[in-house]
Amino acid sequence: MPIYILGIESSCDDTSAAVIRDNVILSNIIANQQVHSSFGGVVPELASRAHQQNIIPVIHEAIKQAGISKSDLGAVAFTRGPGLLGSLLVGTSFAKAFAFAMDIPLIEIDHMQAHILAHFIQNENGTKRVPAFPFLCLTVSGGHTQIVKVNNYFEMQVIGRTIDDAAGEAFDKAAKIMGLPYPGGPLVDKFGKEGDPLKFKFSKPVISGLDYSFSGLKTSFLYFLRDRLKEDSGFIEENKADLCASIQHAIVSTLIQKLLLAVKQTGITQVAIAGGVSANSALRKSMNDLEEAGKITAFIPEFSYSTDNAAMIAIAGYYRFLSGEFGNLSMSPYSRSGT
Repeated sequence: MPIYILGIESSCDDTSAAVIRDNVILSNIIANQQVHSSFGGVVPELASRAHQQNIIPVIHEAIKQAGISKSDLGAVAFTRGPGLLGSLLVGTSFAKAFAFAMDIPLIEIDHMQAHILAHFIQNENGTKRVPAFPFLCLTVSGGHTQIVKVNNYFEMQVIGRTIDDAAGEAFDKAAKIMGLPYPGGPLVDKFGKEGDPLKFKFSKPVISGLDYSFSGLKTSFLYFLRDRLKEDSGFIEENKADLCASIQHAIVSTLIQKLLLAVKQTGITQVAIAGGVSANSALRKSMNDLEEAGKITAFIPEFSYSTDNAAMIAIAGYYRFLSGEFGNLSMSPYSRSGT
């Protein structure tokens, strides 16, 4: 008998629901929130209100597109954390109510673990290549930058992390400094494709071990533009492509440098990337280049599974279901976690 699981994701500003049949995704619906663009970042109160408006139609559409009825579902998996507490409360409350009403198990999922487990979503014919344990995963987003040693589906050890800002935040802040709208990371990627990544140099911090730091890089970029704008008020617009390509190169090369150090220290050559920044074209190209050079075996997620989505919650829920790890109605969301 196939196992059908409903996945719910509401950790930040995307309301998402997905239905999985065993390890194959049948639907993955995402409702984006445009209200935050004018504020230059996510406003938590507005995000939670939008989740309340979106969650029922999104879940209804996910079940409909999956071609099943809600009575076919064997469990509900939901993001318990980390994330914005107001947003998480919406998804958590709905998941509890749904599981209670349908008398099916409730499965809590850690958002960051789910990003990693998205690599195990299989296609219909079961031919998709997936990483073998143990493997390394670079999880990069607006709020996290970590190198994780993945021993099995739920035994994960963070062996490197940012000591200040996340890589995704560095992209967004650099974009904001240049006057680009939020979210700026995808725009830096877009404009950077037309620029010279070696045109401008920015100082990168030297941090021992496998940890990262991006605050100094942001400061270097800010001061560089401040000085150039004093000489030429049109400097940013005239050099937008090269600036985007150069700051992107600085961020991605920093990520890859530490990742290769982790490969050397652990001897693990199976390497994945996950999280919103894994959609970045320069990071993807760097991973492919490393595989072609024979240094690693690279695993890159589909674009639809890079940003926050419920498909990754559903696949994580599937493996929790197989191990019989169920939650209860007393669970509360958390804003931070160790992984």
